[in-house]
Amino acid sequence: MKLEKLLSDVKVIKGNVSLSTDITEVVYDSRKVTPGCMFVAITGFATDGNKYIPMALQMGAAVVVTAKAQEDEIPHIQVENDRLVLAQIGANFYDHPGKAMQLIGITGTNGKTSSTLLLKYVLEQVLGAKVGLMGTMENMIGNVSIPTERTTPESFELQALLAQMRDGGCTHAIMEVSSHAIALDRVAGLHYTVAAFTNLTEDHLDFHKTMEDYCRTKAELFCRCDKAVANCDDAWFKPMTQKATCPVLTTSVKNAAQLQAENLELLSDGIAFTAVYGNEKVPVRLPIPGKFTVYNALTVLGCALQLGISLQDAAEALKTAKGVKGRVEVVPTPGKDYTILIDYAHTPDGLENVLSSVKDYCKGRLIAVFGCGGDRDPIKRPIMGKIGTDIADIAIITSDNPRTEDPMKIIEDILKGVDSAKKSYEVIENRPKAIQYAMDIAQKNDIIVLAGKGHETYQEICGVKHHLDEREVVAAYLAETRNG
Repeated sequence: MKLEKLLSDVKVIKGNVSLSTDITEVVYDSRKVTPGCMFVAITGFATDGNKYIPMALQMGAAVVVTAKAQEDEIPHIQVENDRLVLAQIGANFYDHPGKAMQLIGITGTNGKTSSTLLLKYVLEQVLGAKVGLMGTMENMIGNVSIPTERTTPESFELQALLAQMRDGGCTHAIMEVSSHAIALDRVAGLHYTVAAFTNLTEDHLDFHKTMEDYCRTKAELFCRCDKAVANCDDAWFKPMTQKATCPVLTTSVKNAAQLQAENLELLSDGIAFTAVYGNEKVPVRLPIPGKFTVYNALTVLGCALQLGISLQDAAEALKTAKGVKGRVEVVPTPGKDYTILIDYAHTPDGLENVLSSVKDYCKGRLIAVFGCGGDRDPIKRPIMGKIGTDIADIAIITSDNPRTEDPMKIIEDILKGVDSAKKSYEVIENRPKAIQYAMDIAQKNDIIVLAGKGHETYQEICGVKHHLDEREVVAAYLAETRNG
């Protein structure tokens, strides 16, 4: 591809390379440089891509794109914003695949994964559409799953994935849009048919520093779409939507809204409510328990309405939807009279939601096993400690993903929020042992909630990922105690 086409709509400060130069491929990882490629030097948090320019040229890069001034002998294009330009070049390289599909972006702290997967199911059932998905758990092209490491991929990979979806016949692409993706220009240049907001609670403050900045960043999504859906029960609803440049359909369980849930029934095997939209009243059932499922369902129904799907058709599809792995997921416990649930709740709001929802239908004791991740916002640790020990009948505080931090230091931070008078909690740093202890003390009708890991099948300790699938931990301990 000619350099001129790659730089279409890119604001160039200066350059010393002919626009007719043929570029074989585009890379931003110096280890992937090949002869004739373009190397985009990204100024990152851990390292600066500009340090690798000499290596890239030595390996045969035809041109370097950088936000930093370079010597004249270096074939380069200087730009203002390297991350933004990487997104623009990616769109040019793959011929703007996002324009070939209807894009739906869902943002918020909690509920994104469940909402995107449920919406994908609705579009497939109602429209017979082939739908692409980008999310925390996986990327999908139709029914084909592609593993993922980030909620939203780096911009160039994102454009490549959208191109795969377009070329694979997808008519819609649904994305979880993280605050990092917006702040770091991973979704720059994309325009959404519909964008949705679930909720906002404390998370990623190690990156954003304040909730106000976190909110402002996510709110940018509503200036990049044709229509929007937003949960007006959330405390951040107004600042999130006040600068929206499109019509916003409001959803609510407890306030006046365009799409409301009435007559809620929270059941052990799901939820039921009446969806009210204008003069329409449609019964909704979803076989996923928890009040937060009502909010997720409203987000999905709102998106469907904004896409031109009737409320009746969307509600009918939800009746047969399945639960999402790691979201209030029931773990098999054959021969036992207690229940174990796995949930991804790793924020104060997420933990409170899942524990409160389970408490509503728990006939025995609620046992919560939870921790907090390392190298992330430490402010939420004591908050989660208070929530876990206040709501659960028994709390077992353990390790989550300590990453590079000392696991006990994280636990000590969690304990700062626990009432010292409480006796109904235990500290067991080793997560498998914490799960086993919960199973040892569980009685008839008790519900154990394993919070934090969800769909993840690893635990990161000292910067190393170790295999840890909580389903396997439960199954192995059941087998061990049965045979022992």
